[in-house]
Amino acid sequence: MDVLDLARIQFGVTTVYHFLFVPVTIGLSLLVAILQTMWRTTGSTAYLRATKFWGKLFLINIAMGVVTGIVQEFQFGMNWSAYSRFVGDVFGAPLAFEALMAFFLESTFIGVWIFGWDRLMPGLHLACIWMVAFGSMASAYFILAANAFMQNPVGYHLNETAGRAELTDFGAVMSNPVVLAAFPHTVFASWLTAGTVVVAVCGYHFMHRRDLDVHRPVLRLGILVTLVGGLGLVLSGDSLSKVMTVTQPMKMAAAEALYQTTSSAPFSVLTIGSLDGRTGTPVIEIPGLLSYLATGSFSGTVEGINDLNAQYNDRFGAGDYVPYIPLTYWSFRLMIGFGLLAVAMAVIVWWFTRRGRLPEHRLFWPVAMWMAVTPFLANSSGWIFTEMGRQPWVVFSLYQTSEGVSPRVGAPTVAASLIGFTLVYLILAVVALNLFFKFAKAGPPGEELAMSTSSPSDDPDKPMAFAY
Repeated sequence: MDVLDLARIQFGVTTVYHFLFVPVTIGLSLLVAILQTMWRTTGSTAYLRATKFWGKLFLINIAMGVVTGIVQEFQFGMNWSAYSRFVGDVFGAPLAFEALMAFFLESTFIGVWIFGWDRLMPGLHLACIWMVAFGSMASAYFILAANAFMQNPVGYHLNETAGRAELTDFGAVMSNPVVLAAFPHTVFASWLTAGTVVVAVCGYHFMHRRDLDVHRPVLRLGILVTLVGGLGLVLSGDSLSKVMTVTQPMKMAAAEALYQTTSSAPFSVLTIGSLDGRTGTPVIEIPGLLSYLATGSFSGTVEGINDLNAQYNDRFGAGDYVPYIPLTYWSFRLMIGFGLLAVAMAVIVWWFTRRGRLPEHRLFWPVAMWMAVTPFLANSSGWIFTEMGRQPWVVFSLYQTSEGVSPRVGAPTVAASLIGFTLVYLILAVVALNLFFKFAKAGPPGEELAMSTSSPSDDPDKPMAFAY
C-alpha cells in the first residue's frame, strides 16, 4: 500500500473509533438531564440515584470522546496537509465556532455540574446539565456543517491562484441542505444508541434483580428514547436520501449497485452475484423502494453508475469516478439492518416487561444486553457509507482524495503512526470498557449517599463532596 492508502486507513480508524463515543455523549447528556428534571419534579430519590448513576457513566464516555476527538485534528496536519490548505479557509469558521462556543460551553458546564451538587441552587444546577446537552448537540451541528461542505460545497469561491477554496458566505455553509438533513439524522442515531445502552445496562440489573425501583423507570425511558430515535431515523433518513440524490447521485446509485438508469428502481435486501454488483440475482428485493428513497415516487427515475460516470468524465475530465461498490452496497444495508435490530429489541423488551412483568427465560436479558452493540455497528456502517460513497472526491466535484495527502510524508511514517494509534486505541478501549462495566455493574449509589449531595450547602466552607 502507498501513502494514500495508509493515510485513508488511519483516518478511517481514528474517525470510526471516535464516533463510537460521540452518539453516546449526545444521547446520554439528554437522558441524564431528563432524569435530573424528573427528580426535581417528583422528588423521588429513585430518579436522583439514577441521575448519579448515569451521570457517572456519561462522564466516562465524554472523557474518551474528548481524548479521541483531539486526534482527529492532528490528522489534518499530519497526513492531509494539502487537503487542509485547500479547505482551511472554509473549515476554519465552523470548527472555530465548535471549539470556542459549543465545546467550551459543554466542558464548562459539565465541570460546574460535577462539582456543583452541594454548591448551586437546585434549579441552577439542573440548568447546567441541560446546557451540556445543548452544547453537545451544537458541537455536532458545527462539525456536520464542515463535513457537509465535503459532500456539497457551498458558500465558497475557488481561488485558482492560491489553489484553495475561500469562504464567501458563512450562512450558506451553516445552512447547507446536507447539514440540515444530516443533523437530525445524527441526533436521532444518538438517541437510538444511548437508549439501547440504557436498556442493556438496566437489563443487567433486571437479570440480577437489583435496584429495580431505580432501573424500571429508566428502562422505560431508554425504550422510549430508542423507539423515538428509530422512528426519527426513518423519517430523517428519507429526507437525507433525497438530498443525497440531488447533491451526490453517484452515491445513491452505488448504494444499490445500480449500473443502468432505471425507473421504478427496486431496493435489493440481498443479491447473489459478482462482488461489484454488475451481475447478480436479487434474492429479496422491494419493488420501487430505491426510486422512492431517491425521488419520493415509487415510479421515479434513478440515474445509474454508467451514465453518471460518463457525465463526470465529460465534466471533470477522463477518469474513474465510481466508488468501491461492494463497500457502499453492504455498508448501506448494514446501517439499516443493525438500526432496525436495535428498535426491534427495544419493542421486545417493552412487551415482556410491561405492567411490572419480569422475563424468566435465562437468555432474555443476555441477548438484550448484547443487542447494545447494534447501534454502534449501524453508526459505523453509516459513516463508512457516507465517506466511501463520496470517493474519489474528498470535496465532491472540487478536490480528489489523492490530491489531499501530505506531499512530504512517506509510507513508512504513516504506517508507524497507524500502528501506534491502533495500539493506543486498543489500550484505551480496554481501559474505557473496564471502567464502564465496573461502574455499570456496581449500580446506583445508595439512597443516603445520593441524598447527601443533593442539596445546596448552607456552609460555604463545607468541603465539597459528591458521589463520584
